[in-house]
Order: sequence, then C-alpha cells, then structure tokens
Amino acid sequence: MQLATETETPLRPQGQPGRARALLSTADFHLLRTALGAYAKQIEDEHELARIKALYHRLGAYS
Repeated sequence: MQLATETETPLRPQGQPGRARALLSTADFHLLRTALGAYAKQIEDEHELARIKALYHRLGAYS
C-alpha cells in the first residue's frame, strides 16, 4: 500500500467507498418546502394531502 504525502488526499483501501456527498443543500430544502406548501393548498385528496404534510414536516427538520 502506498502512503500519501502531506499535499495529497489520504489513500483509502481499494474497494472501500469514498465519503458520501450531500445531494441537497439547505436552500434546496427550503425551496422544496415552499413548493410542497403551495401544492398542499391545491390538493383535494385527503390521503395525498396527509403524505404531503408529512414530507413537508420532514423536510423542515433539515433546514
């Protein structure tokens, strides 16, 4: 196994996954919540509205 120099990124064992990267930013969560809030005002199906409200609140935990 090679050793990394001070200026290089440390090497990881072969076959090991790299660090996970965030897919969404805090601004993305805010935008999604805004869109879901507007959609919730238009939806008439109670089952779908309950799902939208649950998602809206879960997204709020991330912003």
